[in-house]
Amino acid sequence: MGSKISRRKFLIDGAKGAAAIAFLPSFLKFNSDNAFSKIKNTGSIKDYYDRFGVTEEMLSKVMSEALSKGGDYCDLFFQHSIGNYVILEDNKVNRAYSNIDFGVGVRVLKGDQTGYSFAEEITLDNMLNAAKTAANIANSSKIIPAVNIKEKKIKDIYPIEIPWEKISISDKIPLMTELNDRIFSLDGRVIKVVVSCSDVSNYILAVNSEGNAVCDFQPIGRIGATCTAESGGKKEMNYSNVAARKGFELFSKENINYISEDAVKRTMILFDAVKPEAGEMEVVLAAGESGILLHEAIGHGMEADFNRKKESIYSDMINKYVAKDFINIIDDALYPELQGSINVDDECSDAQKTYLVENGILTSYMHDRISANHYKLNPTGNGRRQSFRHIAIPRMRNTYMTNGPHKKEEIIQSVKNGILCETFTNGQVLIGPGDFTFYVKNGYLIEDGKMTKPIKDVNIIGNGPQMLKDIVMVADDFAMAKGGWTCGKGGQSVPVSMGLPTVKVSKITVGGVKK
Repeated sequence: MGSKISRRKFLIDGAKGAAAIAFLPSFLKFNSDNAFSKIKNTGSIKDYYDRFGVTEEMLSKVMSEALSKGGDYCDLFFQHSIGNYVILEDNKVNRAYSNIDFGVGVRVLKGDQTGYSFAEEITLDNMLNAAKTAANIANSSKIIPAVNIKEKKIKDIYPIEIPWEKISISDKIPLMTELNDRIFSLDGRVIKVVVSCSDVSNYILAVNSEGNAVCDFQPIGRIGATCTAESGGKKEMNYSNVAARKGFELFSKENINYISEDAVKRTMILFDAVKPEAGEMEVVLAAGESGILLHEAIGHGMEADFNRKKESIYSDMINKYVAKDFINIIDDALYPELQGSINVDDECSDAQKTYLVENGILTSYMHDRISANHYKLNPTGNGRRQSFRHIAIPRMRNTYMTNGPHKKEEIIQSVKNGILCETFTNGQVLIGPGDFTFYVKNGYLIEDGKMTKPIKDVNIIGNGPQMLKDIVMVADDFAMAKGGWTCGKGGQSVPVSMGLPTVKVSKITVGGVKK
């Protein structure tokens, strides 16, 4: 890029034209050839300094300004994100857009209070102004010596084969069309298919006043399909998707086959689905996607900010039994390639595998820097943010329950009258008490130890901590969800994943038909 064109102008011009040029392969081909596309996970810290147009001297000046009013700690979070989204409907691409985001956030901590400001144009003056704003969280004055910045080496748990930035829309369309055609070919009742593909190439640089500097390339891709079918005058619709921290290799033959077969299967079974009788009953959560219930109804209550503020039911339960002794729950940043995986969190803290519940005992919360300081512990690498415009807060990554001592068949056979829940749609959770309502999109009746009729659109109502206590059997068939999930909290959204083996809950209230 020539010296006469500023980086900010390049990005603004690119963003202005994104809606129009998203349809032109030349745009994404151009992206792949410029300096913004050369850095991979193994890129050096200097590569990232060049990307954002900063030097160690500039960073040190900004941090000194940020701490000049007596703050305890500060960090700078730089982000350059390139996203693309394509929809194929009625056998043609009818929606597509690209988005480029670029900027820096400056955060100052004073105790458990946060001062924050951001700049969408990275210059020394803009960063200093943002630092002055964030510094106002404190009210004294002091002279801060220059911070000696050193690169902190991190793992690389999601290497990619084909960067999304090397791929044009014209490369995606044949594979999206193949997925579309395969769904139509699997069942004559299919009347409509919508295929979507989204990808983000996210480059981050984080520097803090402890002298740590980390850089990371965080790719993510998601491919999905919605299937609508008609039979006997009735219409049904369902979906399937896969998501991972992978490049264009996500469009594998295996994934195309999985999405098409799964979407059709989930849709067609709805034609025969019934509703169970309403009431409290035994509920079996199927392996994989049922992990959403673990994430929402239990996981959020173990995020440390809710416990620090005494808002979670778990706030006084560290080192106490919260489940049967064969239950283990983990929040894992290092699970290879899942979209909730991170090499490092957004506060420069090491990504790690954190046991939340070990042998039935609550052993840890998920900590960011503020909560870790409050509890006098080390951060667990859960400080995450949606973008440079947001502060870091404790967030889940990949949250799952490990295998237990039972078999799936044994669990099903133990249920006299209940349901098996396979996939979920909408849900609501009150994080403090943990009360939840979820809608089961796919599942089965279980009668006298056998799975019988399929069910659909059934709501289940309960309390997360109580549900955890009421898990009485856990199978050995652990699976992670293949699809992509975005978790919302505090006005921010971040990608996450979840998983579960088959588990039996002794009682949950199930909505259905009256007896």
